[in-house]
Parts: sequence; C-alpha cells; structure tokens
Amino acid sequence: LVSLKYFAENANDYYVVAAGSLLGVAVNRETQSFPVGKVQIETLHPLDFEEFLWALNKKQLVDVIKDCFQTNEKMIQLFHEQALELLNIYLLIGGMPAVVLDYSNEKSFINASKTQSNILTAYLADMAKYTTATEAVKVRTAFESIPAQLAKENKKFQYKLLKKGASASHFGVALDWLASAGIVYKCARVSHGLVPLSGYLDLSAFKLYMADIGLLAQNAGITMESLLVIDQKQSIFKGAIIENYVAQALCSNGYPIHYWESQSIAEVDFVVNINGLPIPIEVKSSINVKSRSLSVYVAKYKPAYSIRVSSRNFGLENNIKAVPLYAAFMI
Repeated sequence: LVSLKYFAENANDYYVVAAGSLLGVAVNRETQSFPVGKVQIETLHPLDFEEFLWALNKKQLVDVIKDCFQTNEKMIQLFHEQALELLNIYLLIGGMPAVVLDYSNEKSFINASKTQSNILTAYLADMAKYTTATEAVKVRTAFESIPAQLAKENKKFQYKLLKKGASASHFGVALDWLASAGIVYKCARVSHGLVPLSGYLDLSAFKLYMADIGLLAQNAGITMESLLVIDQKQSIFKGAIIENYVAQALCSNGYPIHYWESQSIAEVDFVVNINGLPIPIEVKSSINVKSRSLSVYVAKYKPAYSIRVSSRNFGLENNIKAVPLYAAFMI
C-alpha cells in the first residue's frame, strides 16, 4: 500500500491499479500505514442479478426490467415468470465470478457448487492466516453461525448462538474482521426514519448478511430441490434468503443498509437513504404482501414513497412502488 504513494508523487504519468487480498482488514490494522490522499479506493462486490443476466446473454431481459422499473408498468407475464425462474438460479449460484463462469459455461450446478465450496474453504484458511489463533476461532464461529442467525423469526444477530454467555466484548472484533474482509454486510438498527439516518443508529442491534447469496446457500446446504420445497412451504429460511439477496443488491449499489424497529411491535426490513431521503423497503418472499409494519412506519414518518419487493409484478399504488424480486438491482 505504501508504494502507491511513490507512484502518486514521483511517477504520476503512470496509471496504477492495485488489488490485494483482504485490503479492508489491512487498512483497519493500526500497524498498517496508508497513503492518505494518494489513492482512490474502489470496492468490488460479487456480481448482482443484472450482471448475472449479462453473463447468461440475457441483456434483452435486463432492458425490459429497466423499462418497467422506470415506468411502473407491469412486465409481460412470460418475461416476469422467466425472470423469477432465473432469479431462483441466481439465489443458488450467487455472484462470485468463478462460480458464475462455471454455470454460464456448463449450465450445471455441480462444478459451480464445487467452486463455491473451494471459496468457503479459502475463507476459513484466511481466517486462520490473518488473525491470531484465538481470534481465528471466534471469526470462524461467527461466520458459521450466519445461516442459523438468519433462520430465526427475529433475524437480529444474537451472541448466545455463538457460545453460552457470549457478548460483543468477546466477538465484536471477530464480526468487524468479517465485515472488513468483505465477507459479510452489517445492517444496524435505526430508531427513527428521519434524516440523517446515521444520527439514529443503534449499533448494539444489527443483522449480519453474507456478501454473496450463493455462498450463503452453499453454507446452508441449499440445493435447487430444497429451494423449491422451501418455496412451497413458505419457510422462514426462504424469507432469510430473499432478505439477504436484497441486502446484497442494496450494498452493491453503494447504500449503507439499516433496518427499523419500533419497540418490537413493527419492523421494516431496510431503510436506505435515496437521494437524501430515508426510504423504507419491505421485502416479501411471495405474492402475499400484507404487512402491518410498513403501514406503521408510513403513518409515523410519512416518507416520500415506500418500496415493496416481492414476487409480484411492477406497479405503483398508495405511494408504494412495487418492485419484483428480480429488479432489486434497480433500487
């Protein structure tokens, strides 16, 4: 990292692009010097659903999705159903480039699943390599708890699932390591849907999402067959998968993510700052979109508009913008 300062000061006729493993972790270490003001930082995320469709040569479908999002007009049912089917594939494949390449070449889950498994193994190896032995155990324990954390009705991160008597003082550094490494996204609670959202953060309450939905599915042992069964039974974990997918889409678009909760009687999945306004986003894994929580939020804070992400088609009604699951990348 320090060498970049030399290029900026003494060789600025060169364009230098540098990438490295776990740079987020390195930058956050107190012992690591950083050339402040000499470099521009760009963050790479896993491929979102739009980029996944590009990889499958579905650019026409992407264009239709974009048009319908802008106009709020319903998509032709055939395209709508096709997009939902492709989304189910994306929920398993995710956006890690090597995994997407495997699937786009062979249209098979077998090699893609093997590549995902290799990536997860590499994650575990990095946890041991870039932390102390004691901290590595904590990082791994926290990482492996994510499917169980999201499978709960209340998806708020609970330390007791890691170890009896565990607390933030024991595992806080481990969670920060996972976030700095780009492996997870942290979604903190806000107590009010007001500007600025950062002024109402409650850092003691948060949810933890995997940065790649495909790796979450692999980590949880989800296959296409089990995903279809989960879908039919409308299980809590299908909701977790969809919620994680939307979190990934929002983070890929550069939004800091938050959720809102009011005294445990109402909860909105996400509240993000869109064009300077706090906008509530409700996520539903099915066509059943009835929800008291969004109504409570709207009555209390009167947002400019609300967004509801579900398997329903596009639309706009009662100041709620209906966004199909496959169009989350447009938010």
